[in-house]
Amino acid sequence: MTATWGVSATIKAPVDEILNWAAYHLEQGAHRLLIYFDDDNHAAHDALRAHPKCLVTLCDESWWQKRKGQRPEMHQQRQTVNATHAYRNAREVDWLIHMDVDEFLVADRPIAEILAEIPSDQPTARVRPMEQLSGNPTLFKAFIPPGRDRSRLAAELYPTFGEYLKGGFLSHLAGKVFVHTGLERIHVRIHNVFQAGEMVETPERQPGIDLAHLHAKSWEDWLSAYRFRFERGSYRADLAPNKPQEKGGLSMHELFSMIEAEGGEAGLRAFFDEVCADSPDLRGKLRERGLLRHVNLGLKATIEEHFPHHTR
Repeated sequence: MTATWGVSATIKAPVDEILNWAAYHLEQGAHRLLIYFDDDNHAAHDALRAHPKCLVTLCDESWWQKRKGQRPEMHQQRQTVNATHAYRNAREVDWLIHMDVDEFLVADRPIAEILAEIPSDQPTARVRPMEQLSGNPTLFKAFIPPGRDRSRLAAELYPTFGEYLKGGFLSHLAGKVFVHTGLERIHVRIHNVFQAGEMVETPERQPGIDLAHLHAKSWEDWLSAYRFRFERGSYRADLAPNKPQEKGGLSMHELFSMIEAEGGEAGLRAFFDEVCADSPDLRGKLRERGLLRHVNLGLKATIEEHFPHHTR
């Protein structure tokens, strides 16, 4: 017994990066990809549109006029509008998950089989992340479950900055959520799902599926995205600290503000080298604690198969 599944995404990225992501998930068994372009990337749009399992939308001015009257300023709002629209139009799959272009589903067996085994009265399934070690596309730091060991392990792994990092991760720990299709009054957000205004209770973690997050593929890649994330993205000022401020917690925005004030770009590089970079020291510490994951995503291997008319 299997279940059909699909992925929705609001994307703004280079064409090859988009096609790598799409081809990978088609190869994993996705029955539908519902992709919303946050810019006028006609090359990626045309390549995806030619594939029978891809449904693509250019989110131009007329699109937002129909949806919201005008284009939402924050990309997070645009993501949730499009994710909810995708859910309401995903009639050909049993499960749908909203993800980003730097996130990849990794499973130890066909995802369709795993989803088919979920109890019929369970409407959602949460997939937890693992973060890539920068500079090595096959190595990831594993998710540390909540509990008293999380803070201790983060401090051991990252002696300078670990006390400010939730679970030792630079980006989110919440992961992404598969939602069973056909439910009424569903609103999809980035990390949670709401029904009739109430957040849907989701089990802590779906066994057998992980979310490989390529948040910082290299120092250059991370630095190029840093300012946007600091001002409007995952390091922005309105996000909560890793622990209460009265207990010494800092938000990522506060942490990076402190680092930049004290050390400028060199300070950011020191942070990156300790927390993100693939080094023998970090690799060894992760391995000793059972937190090192080896995953070969095999990106670029299947673009020609799924998008044969695309020319690089």
